[in-house]
Amino acid sequence: MEISYLGHSSFRIRTKKAIMVTDPYDPATGLIMPKVQADIIIISHSHHDHNYVEAIAGTEGHPEPFIITGPGEYEVSQVFILGMPTFHDSVKGEKRGKNTIYLILADGLRICHLGDLGHLLTDKQLEELGDIDVLFIPVGGKYTLGPQKATEVINQVEPKIVIPMHYQVPSLKMDLAPVEKFINELGLEIKQPVNKLSLKAGYLPEEREIVVMESKI
Repeated sequence: MEISYLGHSSFRIRTKKAIMVTDPYDPATGLIMPKVQADIIIISHSHHDHNYVEAIAGTEGHPEPFIITGPGEYEVSQVFILGMPTFHDSVKGEKRGKNTIYLILADGLRICHLGDLGHLLTDKQLEELGDIDVLFIPVGGKYTLGPQKATEVINQVEPKIVIPMHYQVPSLKMDLAPVEKFINELGLEIKQPVNKLSLKAGYLPEEREIVVMESKI
């Protein structure tokens, strides 16, 4: 499996059988979505910085990408996806509405994308997620989990690899905390960001790793 960062909360996840893109964002964010193709587009919620499907072209196998926009069970090109209902805030959606988190099973790996999660997870949700290999987690605060709450969710999930997302970067027209605040909350030093991450089942780190990614596509 190969993971590339497209910016904000958007990633391209390339498996042996499919290409997925999560949460594509529109130009109103101040960021320009890279031109990419996908078999599957996964949308956590309907806000403009997460649902710009027009930016994603289809592939030869799927000229029209399969679009997932909410809770449910899906299976496309040997990729199993479970969407679980959550909220965009800590008051059951009263401020910012609903959010879907996704468990992705492919190539023997368990991947979880939390979208714009705004609260801690329940015991039932944690049970459904199971042992997570890679966790994509928002860390910028204000609209989602901030550095402190994100750390609490990481301790709930106990993933092998953590990839922060949804934080302040140049040109982004949102008021978010920078990723450095999240790293400082964990008491870690910032390592050199990477653009691509190649993973193989059975060859994951024994100790939890925080991987900061940068977009260069």
